[in-house]
Amino acid sequence: MPVVQNTDFFANPWHINRHGQTIIPSQFRKIRLPKAYQRQRIETPDGDFLDLDWLRHSPQKPQQQLVIISHGLEGNTSRQYVVGMARLFYEQGWDVLAWNFRSCSGEPNRLPHFYHAGFTKDLSWVIDQVIALAHYQSIALVGFSMGGNMTLKYLGEKSTQVPAVIQKAVVFSVPCDLVAGAAAISHPNNWIYSYNFLRKLRKKIKAKAAQLKSLVDVSLIDKIKTLEGFDDAYTAPLHGFANAQDYYTQSGALPLIPQISIPTLMVNALNDPFLAGGCFPTEVAAKLPHFYLETPAQGGHCGFSPRKKRGGFYWSEWRALAFVQASLELGSS
Repeated sequence: MPVVQNTDFFANPWHINRHGQTIIPSQFRKIRLPKAYQRQRIETPDGDFLDLDWLRHSPQKPQQQLVIISHGLEGNTSRQYVVGMARLFYEQGWDVLAWNFRSCSGEPNRLPHFYHAGFTKDLSWVIDQVIALAHYQSIALVGFSMGGNMTLKYLGEKSTQVPAVIQKAVVFSVPCDLVAGAAAISHPNNWIYSYNFLRKLRKKIKAKAAQLKSLVDVSLIDKIKTLEGFDDAYTAPLHGFANAQDYYTQSGALPLIPQISIPTLMVNALNDPFLAGGCFPTEVAAKLPHFYLETPAQGGHCGFSPRKKRGGFYWSEWRALAFVQASLELGSS
């Protein structure tokens, strides 16, 4: 059964504990793209837009394989975990599409709502546009954190109707149990992460209020102290949920994992400060033919900086490439 028992990840010993393994790769890693992204803007059916960033070997003649990368909460395509993944896949002969969630590309989106962990309509739209305009033989999906949850939820919703060209998926540091994940990140020991996210989200809501005037109320924004409070006041009502708990319950990918029909690997470190409870669905994975769960003891959140870097890349990047290129030759039980 697809629970990977013999993970080969060993953390950089200088990245002490879960926080060091999370923060140091995020703030101090310096890896560059092999060349500048080519940006493409696409319009969405509801009158908004999405900015897609491409690394293509030849725009006139696409490669046979494409990887689509989805970032995390308040991330974008320039985050180091995205850049590292994009560079390795590109160097290995893949075309790369890293897409920015609404409002994350450096320009505010047009509508009052923006994105959330379960907003799979935009990922589905990106995939549909790519399939319509390019002729790849295979597409792999890679997602991080919130983007990982979105990827799993998309695959579960589509189930056996997922486009045939999408053949593999790999996700890292995924809060697939959003209720447990929200509780974990709200723990006092994790205040630095909540503070950082709220700082960015407050700025975004204030900009949106200035843009859309009476459509967005900012009277509460400076009083909010937790991410759940933000989701209660803004994410939920802007996206049609009753409250934060309703949003978490409806948007978490965990209940949909059994419906996934293509080989999919989820890697969640046991010391990830953002994860708890159902984010480690060992019993679920043990019963499923297509869903692989790997739980290294260390790695932090979207970190996975190894003891020994191979070619300048992190373990997570090589792990994703190996999974999508292999015929599922995994040490699983």
